[in-house]
Amino acid sequence: MIMAKAKTNLRNWVFGLPALLLVLLFIVVPYLNIVVMSFRNTSMSAPYAPGFTFDNYTRVLGDLYYLVLLRDTLFFALLTTVLCFVLAFPVAFHLARTKSRFQGLLYAGVLSPLLTGVVIRCFGWIVLLSNNGIVNQLLAYGGLGPYRLMYNHTGVTIALVHVFLPFMILPIMNSVQAIDPRLEEAARTLGASRTSVFRRVLLPLTLPGIQSGVILVFVLSASAYVIPLLLGQGQVQTVPTIVVQQLLGSFLWPFGAALALTLSVSVLFLVSTFALSTIRSMRRLA
Repeated sequence: MIMAKAKTNLRNWVFGLPALLLVLLFIVVPYLNIVVMSFRNTSMSAPYAPGFTFDNYTRVLGDLYYLVLLRDTLFFALLTTVLCFVLAFPVAFHLARTKSRFQGLLYAGVLSPLLTGVVIRCFGWIVLLSNNGIVNQLLAYGGLGPYRLMYNHTGVTIALVHVFLPFMILPIMNSVQAIDPRLEEAARTLGASRTSVFRRVLLPLTLPGIQSGVILVFVLSASAYVIPLLLGQGQVQTVPTIVVQQLLGSFLWPFGAALALTLSVSVLFLVSTFALSTIRSMRRLA
């Protein structure tokens, strides 16, 4: 019995070893390298100078500019997440419950943004939102505008929501599909109103999908680089854009690594707090 169990454990380790090596090679080792780099001394002629220092983190956490930049980046991610959730929930619910023969087309419409590169989608929004773009031209026909929709927070937020909306829709849709419709029928039979059924039955049961979608969108929005770069054009700065400037423009690799890790730790803290709170909620409802 003990030998059989030992052989099973050994076989599991053998099968899992390639995946473990890939994780170590492509995730753990690069992160450790970034951590070590963030404590290096700065050099203008090499990636880093000999020795270690805390000055990079002192500069990040002691300079109001970088703290405001971090706050704005996290606010962008939070705003994008909230807007994606508001737009995604009814779409996901409809896709999960519809019996229409056009369900496949609707599903394809949700997935269609993922079939185009982020850069192409950004240029599409530039065509739509520029001062002489299609949106302002349509507004001009109605006697409105022109409005400045580009190179500001508005344009960046619109593009972020468009790019990351499918990552909110799909997890929520999967959660709704997993709900037995008979639970709603039973609640209605017992006299619950539609609002009560949604609030006390459907919404709690979709929490796993909501949790996954919120975490995905928040993390992707906080780390977005191309969208703020193209649609912000220097007028909208986020931590990822500044990190790239420090790495490639100023060649300050240790400071850029410290700035990137500060963002990563902040995002990890917020995501962990949200995940723990939703897990407690799901346990109470179980």
